[in-house]
Amino acid sequence: MDNLTRIGMDTSKHIFQLHGVDGVGKTVLRKKLTRKAMVAFFEQLPATVVGIEACGASHHWGRVLGRFGHEVKLVPAQYVKPYVRRGKNDAADAQAICEAMNRPAMHFVPVKSPEQQSVQMVIGLRQRLIRQRTRLLNTIRGYAGEFGLVAAKGIVKIDVLLAQIAQNSALPELAREMFKLHAQEYAQLQIEIDKVEKMLMTLHRNNEVSRRLAQIPGVGPIGAMLLAAKVTDISAFASGRSFAAWIGLTPRDHSSGSKTRTGRISRAGDDALRSVLVLGATAVIRQARSGRGHPSPWLAALLKRKAAKLAAVALANKMARIAWKLMATGQYYDPFHETRTPMVEAA
Repeated sequence: MDNLTRIGMDTSKHIFQLHGVDGVGKTVLRKKLTRKAMVAFFEQLPATVVGIEACGASHHWGRVLGRFGHEVKLVPAQYVKPYVRRGKNDAADAQAICEAMNRPAMHFVPVKSPEQQSVQMVIGLRQRLIRQRTRLLNTIRGYAGEFGLVAAKGIVKIDVLLAQIAQNSALPELAREMFKLHAQEYAQLQIEIDKVEKMLMTLHRNNEVSRRLAQIPGVGPIGAMLLAAKVTDISAFASGRSFAAWIGLTPRDHSSGSKTRTGRISRAGDDALRSVLVLGATAVIRQARSGRGHPSPWLAALLKRKAAKLAAVALANKMARIAWKLMATGQYYDPFHETRTPMVEAA
């Protein structure tokens, strides 16, 4: 296999399909291996370029093969699909990966470190707990409404509602017991959320990039840690616009010939990043409209001619570009556009 130049590998839990080609693109390797045999194969193989579809466990295999000296390229799944020929099987997928990874304009996913994936686990746990809490509170409100008990909007009003339920002797004993169980579940969820958020704050304080990103208006500690954990190599983005496009905050393009048509945002890329930026922008706009914030002249002018939701997306786009600038240059955020480098700040 001295003439082997690149290998496309289709992964699964136990079976791995390989497709290798030489310098002129001729197939020289087709092999199906078990999990243990695959590791032994690449451990003995001279260093080469290996393409893997960016999916479950792909970052793990990228790190494993990287330790053997191979150059690993993770190809997004949506970029592999156009190269799949007729039929759907592991061999065809491996061949498609091998073909896609050789395209000059192909974009690859950087291999994440175990630390970055651990941070994403913490953030994912927090999101799951908050969803569970939201479902539980909606359930409590729904059941309470069946007995004529209502509360104002907001999570802070739930404690008032639970207190009313506990003091209402007109409720059936069984209903009061069920509400008590719901209240205990809510209290336990709140304890777990507080524990995870303290963990995230500790990670945020120990991460220099996250601390700089949190200085951007609308980007809190959670969003800053998410950006620091999700973005492995900021140099992969040539500009702030390409970074915003990766998150999905740029308009869809439907242009043809001399006609330029742009639509709604593409919603491509990472949903969690896009969501946290839009929510942060919405909070900034809410403060600006209530007179409590200090909006920039650009945002004040935007709010006069655009609806709040459109302005929030535009502001989230700008926040993404600022985040790219800070990560790419190592500068600190300055509301007056006078950036300072970390060396100057330390001095």
